[in-house]
Amino acid sequence: MRLQSGTVIEAQALLFDMDGTLIDSRVVVEKIWKRWCDENGIDWHTVLPRLHGVRMRDSVEMFAKPGMDVEAVYQRLYREEVEDVDGIVPIPGAVELLASLPPEAWTIVTSADTVLAKARLGAAGIVPPPRMVTGEIVTLGKPDPEGYLLGARRMGADPKDCLVFEDAKAGIDAGLAAGARVIAIAGDHPEEVPPNVEWVTDLTSLRFDGMREGKVLLRVV
Repeated sequence: MRLQSGTVIEAQALLFDMDGTLIDSRVVVEKIWKRWCDENGIDWHTVLPRLHGVRMRDSVEMFAKPGMDVEAVYQRLYREEVEDVDGIVPIPGAVELLASLPPEAWTIVTSADTVLAKARLGAAGIVPPPRMVTGEIVTLGKPDPEGYLLGARRMGADPKDCLVFEDAKAGIDAGLAAGARVIAIAGDHPEEVPPNVEWVTDLTSLRFDGMREGKVLLRVV
């Protein structure tokens, strides 16, 4: 369900996914993975729908052929993703919204590890928040809720009082499983958002509307 203009949302803490939610890294990620698929005779059209929103190591384990050196594949793809940030840009409205928020009110929960997350955020002009949750500090990646549960704890908030922003199904499922309210960043794929999940096109649709009783107020414009 698309959130209507004038709707006011409140939450104790805002938990943002990174790729596809705050930054657009699709061009880089898909270029690197498609090249690897083509080199190894792996069906790119099978990989693409399940690539985004999960940890890179989990993706490698999912798609590597039997007998492949999973660690070597992971190290290669990881190195390429860290080194290639050309074309990474912020999602519309992301920089402006984050700049308007109290710094203690939000953090990032991403499947990327710290090095990769900082490289991509830097390319997009976003300063990493101090309580960021990254892929290497959780045991289970999205769609498991561990990352969002940890994010809520780091923010000193109950998960049910948190607002999760996500774009990919794995992340949406993780946020819902954590017990948080989830708003999807639908971009050009609103038809892929589950019918029980609220969505906006991008972050230009949201404005910080102040604080009330320790909670962040966001207004849909």
